[in-house]
Amino acid sequence: MQLTVLGGGGAWPTPERGCSGYLIDQSGFRLLLDPGFATVPQLLKNGPARSVDAVFVSHGHADHCADLNPLLRARHLSEDPAPALPVFAPAGAAAAVLSLDGQMLVEDYVLHEFTAGDRFTVGPFQLVTRALSHFVPNVGVRLVVGDVDLAYTGDGGADPEVAELAAGAALLLAEATYVDHVPEDSCGQLACARQAGEHAAAAQVGQLVLTHLWPDTDPDSAVEAARQAFTGPISVAVPGLVIDLP
Repeated sequence: MQLTVLGGGGAWPTPERGCSGYLIDQSGFRLLLDPGFATVPQLLKNGPARSVDAVFVSHGHADHCADLNPLLRARHLSEDPAPALPVFAPAGAAAAVLSLDGQMLVEDYVLHEFTAGDRFTVGPFQLVTRALSHFVPNVGVRLVVGDVDLAYTGDGGADPEVAELAAGAALLLAEATYVDHVPEDSCGQLACARQAGEHAAAAQVGQLVLTHLWPDTDPDSAVEAARQAFTGPISVAVPGLVIDLP
């Protein structure tokens, strides 16, 4: 299993980094997690739009799904149009972005809505989903291929159940908007890197990747905060980061 980071920023893109977007490749099957703002340009550096085999959306905030629209446009308007793209999303989460072009793209995707807690198969991946707290309904997911597991929080990194979702996983891709303190108005809805490290340690994961950093969050400070609790490998999700899982 290979993880390629397309973007790892929270809220809005910067000149250096798009928002959430992660390409997971297993034996040539490419699953796109959360096509957030400004991730499609990075995606197209890794292959044409038609090379994406399926999309998973964790929740309906635009920094996690807005670039589903340009992805579908690129597939639709290509000289060699791609087959309909399977899109997996919690009920209603993708409705706004899928409606942007009216009826133009309706034949370019097949929407599979699911409920948090559902388990299903996408290509070679077994997906285990779990509701994780956020300002809107948000779903964390565990991707399983054989003995390799990758867990992703969406924007639910503050939820204590992250440790259960990620238990024993090879990699935890964890929302860590802040460094070591979450503002009162976001407590329980967004996480800091220190919390991500605590969840990674409790889950005994192989490695931790911090993502959804606020645009002004210092990456080195985030790593140091996570290291207070987790002694394994820690990295920050930046465009172009590639991690191969055995």
